[in-house]
Amino acid sequence: MKTLPSSLRQRKRYLAIEIITEREVSREELLREIFSAIGSLYGDIGASECGVRLLDFGNQKGILRCSHGMEERSRAALATITTIGGQRAIVHVQGISGTVKGATQKYISVQQYQNPSTLIYK
Repeated sequence: MKTLPSSLRQRKRYLAIEIITEREVSREELLREIFSAIGSLYGDIGASECGVRLLDFGNQKGILRCSHGMEERSRAALATITTIGGQRAIVHVQGISGTVKGATQKYISVQQYQNPSTLIYK
């Protein structure tokens, strides 16, 4: 089966997220809460329009893909998440990008600050 040319594909946006909790959460727990929040806020049709997928998650940070034009809906659904795996949690959207590479470099990767010898994860 052939893939569609880029001019015919649906555009995507990538949300760089950070999970703030008291302990580490697993990918499965996070996925369960994300889909539950989107489904309860928008229903099945709205959830499918958002097209949310968790691409990468590790070290309490991740990249979430959503459909173009549905960024604000996705952010609103993420803001309703208050618990993950039975513990209090906050899902913080650090930024939105048009590519995975851009989201990773801007919001997830290692950033150097005033002291170049000190590396800090942003």
